[in-house]
Amino acid sequence: MNPNLSRLHPYPFEKLTKLKAGVQPPAGLSSSALSIGEPKHESPAFVKEVIAANLDRLANYPTTKGMDELREAIAAWATRRFELAPGSLTAGNHVVPVNGTREAIFSLVQAVVDNTRPARVVSPNPFYQIYEGAALLAGATPHYVACDAGNGFIPDFDQVPAEVWRDTQVLFLCSPGNPSGAVIPRQTLARVIELADEHDFIICSDECYSELYPQEGQAPEGLLQTCAAIGRDDFARCVVFHSLSKRSNLPGLRSGFVAGDAAILRDYLRYRTYHGSAMPIQHQVASIAAWQDESHVTENRAAYRAKFEAVVPILRQVMEVDFPDAGFYLWPRTPVDDETFARELSARQNVHVLPGRYLSRTVDGYNPGEHRVRMALVAPLADCIEGAERIVRFVRSL
Repeated sequence: MNPNLSRLHPYPFEKLTKLKAGVQPPAGLSSSALSIGEPKHESPAFVKEVIAANLDRLANYPTTKGMDELREAIAAWATRRFELAPGSLTAGNHVVPVNGTREAIFSLVQAVVDNTRPARVVSPNPFYQIYEGAALLAGATPHYVACDAGNGFIPDFDQVPAEVWRDTQVLFLCSPGNPSGAVIPRQTLARVIELADEHDFIICSDECYSELYPQEGQAPEGLLQTCAAIGRDDFARCVVFHSLSKRSNLPGLRSGFVAGDAAILRDYLRYRTYHGSAMPIQHQVASIAAWQDESHVTENRAAYRAKFEAVVPILRQVMEVDFPDAGFYLWPRTPVDDETFARELSARQNVHVLPGRYLSRTVDGYNPGEHRVRMALVAPLADCIEGAERIVRFVRSL
């Protein structure tokens, strides 16, 4: 077996299951699941119809590169959304369709890391655990940059030691952030690009929550958008990951894309050809329809906005909690340690949240996720309100 498998940490939800072993919630209270970030809003009907109308395509092998029409739809969407120079992001050279961002993040790291020399993968802390797992299985060493209230939950990249940058091959960004929802501003993104040029590493920006923002007309900036703003229309050393899972409530479609530096994506596509990851054709056709429609995304944002506007004031009665810049998570401080909070909340109120330490690593004795929990406002509005009210009762009982 690959010896690096032994370096993998248990997944956060494995830890949560172990934490709650033996817990018996009150029989009279229904379960309120705020722990898993799985969209629960209705998938668009027109996407389902497209899939149904193209089931005969099951008889065809899909190509790894994907249909021309899908890559063209993605390039057109990204150019509009991120205000790119017309023709700078081309369907043929700058876009690779993928089976969701999780698969793409993992496989891209395997393709780009050169483990014949010292290799570091830098990521925010807390983080999406695939960043770490991808680094470990590629033979690289993770380096974690703390994100906490002191830095607005945005990594301070100027605090990373020079010797770390010297060996860095991949830097992960997550904007809007998971779990904080913090959006990295243009100034910081431009600084990261300078660092990538200086130290010759690839910036991988995970932007899968980018379309869930509170105010229409105030969409978060993406890495390619910053590239365009500073005249870097070749997107050198920059790749972004996007998905229909959160944007369009289609997590089961497993549809997303990687876009950016053409040279990186050329070699990444060669890797994927051997890896055997090709999106089913009926899913590609459905994805075209989803990327070409914005009305359902606007409705999706409105549904999340209503939940945040209802839930945050309730929780603020007993907890320190802020509206996120974007995304669908809350990241409140807990009045007791986060593991105790999560276990007892489950036991007393049948409400389930994820301890923040499970999303983070302890570095030099400090874990930036401790005394916080992640709450995903993915359930229907009434369920989120009821869950918040039970949390208030629980905190007042401590």
